[in-house]
Amino acid sequence: MRKVLIANRGEIAVRLIRACHEMGLETVSVYSQADAEALHVLLSDEAICIGEAPAPKSYLKISSILAACEITGADAIHPGFGFLSENAHFASICESSGLNFIGPSSEAIALLGDKAAAKKTAQKVGCPVIEGSPGVVGQVEEGLKIAKGLGFPVFIKAVAGGGGKGIRIATDGDDFCRQFVAARTEAEINFGNPDIYLEKMVVNPRHVEFQVVGDKQGNYVHLGERDCTIQRRRQKLIEETPSPLLTPALRKKMGEAAVAIVKAANYHSVGTVEFLLDEQQNFYFMEVNTRIQVEHTITEELTGIDLVREQIKIARGETLQFKQSDISFQGHVLQLRINAEDPHNNFAPSPGLVKDFIPPGGPRIRLDTACFAGYKIPPYYDSMIAKLIIHGRDRADSIVIALRALREFKIGGVHTTIPFHLYMLQEEAFVQNRYFITHVDQLILDGCRFQT
Repeated sequence: MRKVLIANRGEIAVRLIRACHEMGLETVSVYSQADAEALHVLLSDEAICIGEAPAPKSYLKISSILAACEITGADAIHPGFGFLSENAHFASICESSGLNFIGPSSEAIALLGDKAAAKKTAQKVGCPVIEGSPGVVGQVEEGLKIAKGLGFPVFIKAVAGGGGKGIRIATDGDDFCRQFVAARTEAEINFGNPDIYLEKMVVNPRHVEFQVVGDKQGNYVHLGERDCTIQRRRQKLIEETPSPLLTPALRKKMGEAAVAIVKAANYHSVGTVEFLLDEQQNFYFMEVNTRIQVEHTITEELTGIDLVREQIKIARGETLQFKQSDISFQGHVLQLRINAEDPHNNFAPSPGLVKDFIPPGGPRIRLDTACFAGYKIPPYYDSMIAKLIIHGRDRADSIVIALRALREFKIGGVHTTIPFHLYMLQEEAFVQNRYFITHVDQLILDGCRFQT
């Protein structure tokens, strides 16, 4: 591996470029016409335009990305997260073209990326799963019969879904028929695959995921958990580690289950196994994300392990240099996603010119971003523009430092979620660890304006 093409944009592209440069690897950035002046283009050794602004005409266009590899002589591709990162077909083409795909094998992506197949894998290793359909549900009549057997409410989920998308909730029989048709249509549009399956809805859950790492020699470890319960419409907003909910015994049990699942799939790379916890602290397998996560940062800060470097090393065939007993956790880490959205206007997207950008500083603060004063946020992509990562002595200390950092953080010209985070970090239920996955959605329904 000598030259890595970064098949992504924004802050994750910048993060990958920095890791590659530290490892002595050359980088190639690809960009759409809307990203010609983006930071990842400026920082990379080479950059090449791959198409028009809409993602299907650029960042999702496999032929253009492969052509960029051929033109620049790149011998490896890092897909980052989103876009083509969990596309088994893309990974397979890279493999057959002699390109080193920095991620798991196409076979592992196909197995674990299929939600129904991943659930079967979890069952085989004895991991608890949420009760649901035995596989893909093809007809509404079949689905309604299964749903009635499970008992409402039920989730209708896209087999190829991810990132909180491709999920519908049915509360009764009539609602099920409507949501079934809508879910299939949404799955076809967003993922090119209309297949769906059903799951019993866990009431008042917490969302806890485990970071796993496995090499090509069969060595596996987990690096602890991340609590991702603070979400809006199933899109994560705040992540923290360790989870304030887990006991050491439960952490051990869930971590071992996560490792068993990826080991059964012959998975090599970094990845994330996601679980739901019910009110009795029973955990259930949800899905596997076969890529680097947005929130990988807090695991890096907690453990001191650079996950992107490990991902690249594994892709080069190197063996893990640590085992499970070597992993230790220091302090407590929060990540706050700073999105170009208006929390006072139902989180409406707020693209446009960033007139001012004054980041926070000081001890225990990390900021991952591709934003700067004068940058024009395009309307075509995800609204996240920065990740504020806080490493405190404990949870209370992290919250204190985060509040100070948020008050320092000045972004002018666009609306951001900074006011939301200032509110949430002082909100009673969050501070006292008394909340569930629907907490933010309920605050919005109750008319909360997220003002401090």
